[in-house]
Amino acid sequence: MLVRASTRSYPVRATILPLPSQKCKSERHYAKPATPASRQTNAFKNRGGKVSKNPKAFSRKSRVGTFRSMNPASLSLDIFQFGKLPPLDLPTFSPNLITEPNIGKAVQYAPLNNDPIKWFGTPKNLLLEHRLLSQRASIIRDVTVSAARILDEASETSSERTRIVLTGRPGCGKSSLLLQAVRYTLAKDWVVIYIPRARQTINSTSTYTYDIRTQTYLQPHFAHETLRRTLAVNEKILSEMRMTGSLALEKREIPSGTTLAGLAEVGVKEGLGTTAQGVLAPVILERLLLELGKQKRNPVLLAVDDFQCIYTPMSEYRDPHFSRIRPYHLSVPRLLLEYASGKRTFYRGAVVGAITASDPEYRTSVELRDALKLGPDLWDLCGSSKSRGEGVKSGISGPLEKRNKVFVEYAKGLRSLQLPKGFTLPEAAAAFEVWMKDGSVLGNPTDELLLSKYTESAGNPRDFIWKGLLSSLEGVPPSVAEIKGKVGTPWPQLREMTLS
Repeated sequence: MLVRASTRSYPVRATILPLPSQKCKSERHYAKPATPASRQTNAFKNRGGKVSKNPKAFSRKSRVGTFRSMNPASLSLDIFQFGKLPPLDLPTFSPNLITEPNIGKAVQYAPLNNDPIKWFGTPKNLLLEHRLLSQRASIIRDVTVSAARILDEASETSSERTRIVLTGRPGCGKSSLLLQAVRYTLAKDWVVIYIPRARQTINSTSTYTYDIRTQTYLQPHFAHETLRRTLAVNEKILSEMRMTGSLALEKREIPSGTTLAGLAEVGVKEGLGTTAQGVLAPVILERLLLELGKQKRNPVLLAVDDFQCIYTPMSEYRDPHFSRIRPYHLSVPRLLLEYASGKRTFYRGAVVGAITASDPEYRTSVELRDALKLGPDLWDLCGSSKSRGEGVKSGISGPLEKRNKVFVEYAKGLRSLQLPKGFTLPEAAAAFEVWMKDGSVLGNPTDELLLSKYTESAGNPRDFIWKGLLSSLEGVPPSVAEIKGKVGTPWPQLREMTLS
């Protein structure tokens, strides 16, 4: 028996060839002289002066399914014809619609040049929903009207009196409500500073450097991005405000009377530098917030999602001794903590945060729980089957748990705005109609399907959409005739409903 080895450059399983029982004449193979480089063809790449032994092994035709595009004739199939739906036609989100008669109605966020969604971004779950829908939509809820009333009152008072944290079960809509507050205040000529992912301030994903002057660790790149986005969203308002004093930097001085837009532009253009030159972005960001706190013309909203992250006992950053750094020793989290605690205030405005209750890496600290009066079992309230829906107890337990005195001071005065556990039936019906019109609910969308998904999710907004409505996309896609009810039956999971 002979074994034939593959000549390809990657290992291939050997092939055993059976031969007849007669004697086999041995055959020798001798090396052939190499072809000069000048005579080699350009049929395949010449890598390092070596010619591949098998030029067709990695040819384009041999890569099945990798670079081949879909046949245009396949686009005429029924499944691709179903996707040609008109975009959603919903009323545009505006403060005039945030009223009690409009509770349970769907609205859409109109694209703006200074759109906070475009410049600041959104949390990951909202980002995915906005990408799936043809228009960025939202539902006006009862808590939306309540939050709008609080913000209207805060527009005439100091931010020390309005420091609110949105709390509730995982998936109850805290991030959506915070985004509604951002768009609501932007439409009312507020200065908006929105941080949708506060975990990025402590998870060691941006550069940091130690500052001897303040004895803290500066985060120049995060401060630089915050300045750039704040300027893009609020440039018109900032260009009408002026500095009340001068700012002395290392190599220059920004005179008094400079517009706040000009101050932010200095931080955007010159905020980052080498270690020898120093970094100006954290200093200018701090001065910008200080000037915004002094002015009385426009209210200011500081909105922070993943709010519990800045109260984490230890960040992911490390000092030169490889010990973890506390959040209040970092420039950006410390700045947020000072405004959240009322140590720094805006003359008119509010500080609003939202807790991410489903994040196992950054739990809500005991100091923040005590300030918001949440109790020890808010973590993972959706729980598991063993908890019978009552939630899973966290490791934080009662008065014997050790507290950090610094975080206790930073958490004083915070108020909790508890969100409902889930959608009401009119709110769920509005969400169902949005996803149905956008083609995300296939088969036969009936009232029975709405009620079944609403019951399965217990009204939880995230579960109702992701585990309820979008789960109807599982299985073999039906044809257009089946969707319209002309031929055959809908998908198997809807068969029982349609037969009845």
